[in-house]
Amino acid sequence: MAVADRLLDFGKKAREFGWTEIQFAVKRAMTPDPELFRDTRLPPVMVYAPPADPIELIYRDESILIVDKPEGLLSVPAKFAAQNDCLASRLHIDFPTATIVHRLDMDTSGIMVVSLTDQAKRHLGRQFEQKRAQKTYVALVEGIVSGDEGEIDLPLTSDKDNLPKQMVCFETGRPSQTKWRVLERLNNMTRLELTPLTGRTHQLRVHLKVCGHPIVGDRFYGARDAGEPRMMLHANWLKFRLPTTNQFVEFSCPCPF
Repeated sequence: MAVADRLLDFGKKAREFGWTEIQFAVKRAMTPDPELFRDTRLPPVMVYAPPADPIELIYRDESILIVDKPEGLLSVPAKFAAQNDCLASRLHIDFPTATIVHRLDMDTSGIMVVSLTDQAKRHLGRQFEQKRAQKTYVALVEGIVSGDEGEIDLPLTSDKDNLPKQMVCFETGRPSQTKWRVLERLNNMTRLELTPLTGRTHQLRVHLKVCGHPIVGDRFYGARDAGEPRMMLHANWLKFRLPTTNQFVEFSCPCPF
């Protein structure tokens, strides 16, 4: 099927599942390719070798920590004993009550808030659940993105035959929205600011892959032989209410690439 025909079929399905003509036109600034809705390649075999560098502490008070998670480190333990080394286990050495309230993918670096008390855990958990906490990411993506800003609105679900990968599905997918803005155009790459409006697994990675601009160095959804040292995705900014005062605060950490 030609690209034009695939897009017509995609538009028909999108409208059947709730998109209006106006919404579809707005969201075509970064055009999704229906043939990319599911990446059928098997997940790569990866050896877990987390960095030995100490965790950078950005802020601390009696109820929370703000940390910069390094790329290559799990946020929480995985199911195998060899994967017990993670952000949570490292923080427990000095902060036994530290609890992870939101996560970053192993290959994503950047800012995270960690609770130190049960009250802070509940307070922060509600903010993330109710989408009142705000965050942005910086990504380097393959190719030159046309347009300067826009929104990707494609429902996501688990690819049950290819876990832990995710895919676009209008029948069973959960609503998933990502705002994007071009920061810089480079040699066959584009630097983007990404604002997730929802928090689905691999959301940013799948949305960009489907639009033909996978994140540079993404071993799941991008080119696997690119030779990049890491996935170029970094959580650089976070805004939420402090559990102790209920006042808005914001923190940032510089992008390392």
